[in-house]
Parts: sequence; C-alpha cells; structure tokens
Amino acid sequence: MDPRKVLKFKKGISTPKEEEEEEDTEMNAGAQPAGIDVDSEYDNYIESDDNDADRQSFYASTGGASIASKVTSYRYENGRRYHSYRDGTYYAPNDEAYSSYETIVHHLWLLTLHDQLFLAPISNPERILDIGTGTGLWAIDMADYFPGAEITATDLSPIHSNNLPPNLHFEIDDANSIFTYPADHFDMIHMRGLTGCIKSWPQLYQQCLHALKPGAWIEHLEFSVETSASPSSTHYNDQILTAFSQSILSVGTHKTGMSFNVINEMHPLLSSPDSGFVDVHTQTFIWPIGPWPKDPYLKDLGRWGERNWCDGIEGWVMALYTRLLGWTYDEVKAFVRDFQGVIKDRKGRLWQEVRVVWARKPFDGEVVGGKAGTAAGDGDVGMEMEK
Repeated sequence: MDPRKVLKFKKGISTPKEEEEEEDTEMNAGAQPAGIDVDSEYDNYIESDDNDADRQSFYASTGGASIASKVTSYRYENGRRYHSYRDGTYYAPNDEAYSSYETIVHHLWLLTLHDQLFLAPISNPERILDIGTGTGLWAIDMADYFPGAEITATDLSPIHSNNLPPNLHFEIDDANSIFTYPADHFDMIHMRGLTGCIKSWPQLYQQCLHALKPGAWIEHLEFSVETSASPSSTHYNDQILTAFSQSILSVGTHKTGMSFNVINEMHPLLSSPDSGFVDVHTQTFIWPIGPWPKDPYLKDLGRWGERNWCDGIEGWVMALYTRLLGWTYDEVKAFVRDFQGVIKDRKGRLWQEVRVVWARKPFDGEVVGGKAGTAAGDGDVGMEMEK
C-alpha cells in the first residue's frame, strides 16, 4: 500500500476533485458538509458501556494511557498535571487523562487518512523530525513503518514506554526555541495539533526550511476550534460553543500571542513567496461530532469526534481560563459540564474542520520566487526566537 495515497471520504465531503490533485486547493471554511445523511435514530442514541469498554481496550493496546505516566518533572494545578519545563507556557496538561485524550486524537487522524501516517510523497527517508510529539504515538508508528530511518521526536516532557522502537530518539525541547539541528538534515518534518502553542509560525517554518534537505517535505496538521452545524441542528448558534471558540481565539490574540486560528494560517504562510517552500498542497476534512451521520464510516468517526471534544475540553480550558481569564476552578468545571452536555445533545448535528498542508523545500538551484534556492534555507533563521 502506498503510504501517501490520499483516500477520499465517502459522500464526497472532503477532498479536492481528482483533476485538481496537483493544484493548491482548500475547502470553503464556511461550507457545510455536503451529502451526509442523518441517522433517523440519532435523536434517541445512547452511548453504551460496551463502547466505553472498547475505548479502554484501545487505550491499553496503544499504550496511550501509560506513555506519560513516568514523567520526571511536572507541576500540579487545579487537579491537573502540567509540564514544568518552560513552566506555565503551555496550556495543556500532561497527565493520564490527557494522554488518553491524545490517543483519541491519533486514532481520529488515522481514521481520517485511512491509516496513512502522512500525505507528503516521501520514500526511504533517513531522518524525520516530529515537533510537539505529545505521547509520541505518531513518531512510534513512523519508527515502525520506517525501521531504517532515524526518528527524532520533541516535546516539553519525555516519552516513557517499554516498547519504544530502537530507531526513535526523544529530545526535551520547546518548539519556540532556536533549532540546534544542522542545515539540510531531515527528509521530513511533521507537526500536528500545535494550535495555541507557537509564538511565530513564520519563524518556525523558516527554521524547518533550514533543517530540511533540499527536496524534503514539511507536513502540518491542525484542527479548528470552531464548530459548525447543519441547518437542522438546534445548536447551530449555541451560546456555549460560540463562547468557547471566541474566548480561545481571543486568548491567543490578546493574551498569549500564540494563535488558535492556525488552521486558516498555515496554507497562506507556507504558500507565500517569502516562505521559501514550493509544491504546497492542502487537504481539508470534516470530523462529525457525535454519531449522527447515517453512513457507518462517518458514524464511527463521529463517535470518536464526540469523545475528542468531551474528553479534551477540560484540558483545553482549565489553565487558560484560570490563569488568563480569572475564572475559578468551580466556574471552569461548571462550564465543562455544560459544554459536554451540548456536545452530547442528540438534537445537534455538529462538525469541525481539520486540515493537512504539506510543502517541499526547493532543490539547490531551483528557481523560487525569482531566485534560486540554497542548501541552507536562504539565509539565517530564528535569530529572534526565544532561547
């Protein structure tokens, strides 16, 4: 099986037309998913205990619940455990609950890409970098898929597992710091789910360009913090969903300086003539939230999409709301309960967008934007990055 083959969702809701596969494409962010039939029994749907048991079995089989259990340095706050490296700069916890949540996200991406780990056309790579690896599930899978490649995974806390592949190397690092990697080093750089974590995406992209080999690829996957709904949904303009997305976007703009709207920024940044990248491609997908689609594949995706929001919401907002917006612990817990209630309400027909963008570093001498590419990524990069 070709690991980079792009397989399209059923019902035609996601990807560019086949005749446009070689062109830069992007789905209208305001569009509703076309052709998704609603399950007529969804209003009475109840999540069974068997599904919970299946998920626990899935966590155990992937190691997601134990990867973060041996972290050696951390802080506790409002009942959650956080990274202590660069203390207070990252909003998400690194405890057992969030480790299980990241397993859900990894599974969602595998479902979305039909078990493909990447879309960029890489083959026989020597070195791959995974920035912000989290529990390391993608890096572990890549190390297994390419046993001859050296996989480097970075994050603020180490990966701990008894089953790490021998070709996987972990480094404690902050993606906002200056790279220490040499020029022309990696065959691929991968990033996923870093929304709200990066101070300057242009500078990070430039550092990636510098560290990539000529002809190598960057691949960036992100999700939207905004939900949409079909016209039949009672929650199309639900106040709590709107309050969440507006508050998160505002925090990134006015408080942290780290954007939560990266899904709409990464393609324009990477396709800009100043980026230095070429062959920029985009795929946009829909994640149903709840098992409301009639189609079995989309229904399964929706089950995991619902768990994504219900299991993730507290970790997303607890630190941000208490540290930056002045909320109390009890206020956040009440908000989380109300939010989860809206997500689970069977009158809703909710969905969110996720997006994959991949781009290539030019070969030496390849003309880009009127000038030839260079092996070192067109000059010095990252000099203003935080050390």
